[in-house]
Amino acid sequence: MTGALFKANFWSSDILSTAGYDCIIQHLNNGRKNCKEFEDFLKERASIEEKYGKDLLNLSRKKPCGQSEINTLKRALEVFKQQIDSVAQCHIQLAQTLREEARKMEEFREKQKLQRKKTELLMDTAHKQKSLQFKKTMDAKKNYEQKCRDKDEAEQAVHRSANLVNVKQQEKLFVKLATAKTAVEDSDKTYMMQINTLDKVREDWQSEHIKACEIFEAQECERINFFRNALWLHLNQLSQQCVRSDDMYEEVRKSLEACSIEKDIAYFVSHRKTGQTPPAPIMYENFYCPQKNTAPQGKAPGPNLARRGPLPVPKTLPDDPDYSLVDNYSLIYQ
Repeated sequence: MTGALFKANFWSSDILSTAGYDCIIQHLNNGRKNCKEFEDFLKERASIEEKYGKDLLNLSRKKPCGQSEINTLKRALEVFKQQIDSVAQCHIQLAQTLREEARKMEEFREKQKLQRKKTELLMDTAHKQKSLQFKKTMDAKKNYEQKCRDKDEAEQAVHRSANLVNVKQQEKLFVKLATAKTAVEDSDKTYMMQINTLDKVREDWQSEHIKACEIFEAQECERINFFRNALWLHLNQLSQQCVRSDDMYEEVRKSLEACSIEKDIAYFVSHRKTGQTPPAPIMYENFYCPQKNTAPQGKAPGPNLARRGPLPVPKTLPDDPDYSLVDNYSLIYQ
């Protein structure tokens, strides 16, 4: 806390000037505006967090994510969906927390506004009294100076009329001079009275100005401290949100560490297996002699017999219709 900087540094040599006071008020107004901007920032951030949380919640609960997985990976995915749901809830809770912090900032602003209002009313009154009394004093001064000039003119007129024979005229001049002297005395008293009053008003204003500076400096220290703490708390809340989210993600990582590829494969085989005997080879079947066809399908059989039986055994009988002898060659009749 600085303590006495405002009251020592916001003066002006002009008695009618309010430059120092106006500068302080402008600074306080800017500070209040800054608090309002941070308050609006918190509210908007809360809306973002709430929307993100709700969107994440809908995603977790409505969008399929590996729903046909089995065994250990299925359990890991279930933990994943549960933790995403929890993260979404955390964001929604954070939105509520941010709105509460924004409400506190608003209450602080309004409290300082009411405190300032009392001091500002006193200062406005002091400024008006000072200005009014200064005007009265300047008017009294002008009147006093004019009466002095009137008296001087009356004296000069008396001196000029010293050799005049007209006594009546001289008496008039003496009466006018006496009247002028009386007017000077009266205006002098009035002027002095206004000067004294102005000095009293100035002292009162100066005292109020010092008090106002002390109050405003204390308020500004309080505002800066409150604003700083609010921002610090906001960052702590965001960090805590990250830590909580990471804790939830860690639960998913642990479930993934427990995921076993071998177990999932074995589980699938155990629950979905269809048999252990593969199909037998498909055998070739001869249309005419199915009992002698032993060659498996896909393998070439013996010579193509064009769907005929085995070759007949040659005979040497000349009258055999299946054979004929031509120059000692035997021709097979196909």
